[in-house]
Amino acid sequence: MNKIYFLCTGNSCRSQMAEGYARIFLKDKYEIQSAGLEAYGVNPLAIKAMAEDNVDISHQHSKTINPHYFQAANLIVTLCGDAKDRCPVIAPPTHSIYWPLPDPAQATGTPEQQLQIFRQVRNEIKQRILALASNP
Repeated sequence: MNKIYFLCTGNSCRSQMAEGYARIFLKDKYEIQSAGLEAYGVNPLAIKAMAEDNVDISHQHSKTINPHYFQAANLIVTLCGDAKDRCPVIAPPTHSIYWPLPDPAQATGTPEQQLQIFRQVRNEIKQRILALASNP
């Protein structure tokens, strides 16, 4: 089975949300994992935003890049510029996609305003995962 790897800086928000949606919409196409350049722990607001869309990522854990899975992946999706720039070299036949999404963990304001940023990023990730699912 093909392997997909979602990467971001801390594997706490964007890549965790992408993994959560991929496990629903891409489970028949890919083995799915996510990781970060560092492991910050899964952000509670990411868990909450995903739960609002009936996706439970509370069991997921923050991980750093596994070199063996990275080398075996057919598709690498980087969800931030930092991961794109600092990611190990991706050699053919592996494909890579860059989704330049803002880091919701950097959101400021009230807790509700911060959650709204997480929702916006969540919705963008969901649309991109659905687009991947619709491609043969």
